[in-house]
Amino acid sequence: MIDLYTAATPNGHKVSIALEELALPYQAHVLSFDQQEQKAPEFLRINPNGRIPAIVDRDNDDFAVFESGAILYYLAEKTGQLLPADAKDRSVALQWLMFQMGGVGPMQGQANVFYRYFPEKIPSAINRYQTETRRLYTVLNHRLEQVEYLAGDYSIADIATYPWVALHDWAGVSVDELPALQRWMQALAARPAVQKGLQVPVRATADEHSIQTAQTMLVK
Repeated sequence: MIDLYTAATPNGHKVSIALEELALPYQAHVLSFDQQEQKAPEFLRINPNGRIPAIVDRDNDDFAVFESGAILYYLAEKTGQLLPADAKDRSVALQWLMFQMGGVGPMQGQANVFYRYFPEKIPSAINRYQTETRRLYTVLNHRLEQVEYLAGDYSIADIATYPWVALHDWAGVSVDELPALQRWMQALAARPAVQKGLQVPVRATADEHSIQTAQTMLVK
């Protein structure tokens, strides 16, 4: 059994999607940001950074894993799924996973904050992060013109990236004229495990999502 500590954010939904794809039994513990549960001492023992998501693998000596990319990698290694066996192909999947962790997440997270949440509208900041997010989308589109999924076959790289790109409107970033990216988005949206994972927990309302963005996505 996996204990999943999560909230309705793209980073949280990455892990619930992966757990659904892998058909691993899990129990979701939804943390309240309003009550600062992610900063509580008992959670900090699981994730010293005080952010979601995190997991505890009850079948592996209560082993705790934090950071969404590290969790996806751990689950893929645990099951032997969602990562290629070949070393080069595996490296490709991990490269695109890191592309999301180091690029799409941080830039789109900042676009979310400055476009939707920040109390002062700063056009230069909004433009900077929306423009960079759109640039990263074009990189994804170019890759997906060549392959069906980011690593060729469906993998944790796709699972990591989709919950962010699916919220492009919230960041004020268009996917127009990116047909390969749109095709990929439609393919992932149709997967039953993706649909189920996005409901664990149910996506926040617009106002709630804005608050969560500011609290959890500034550096992801």
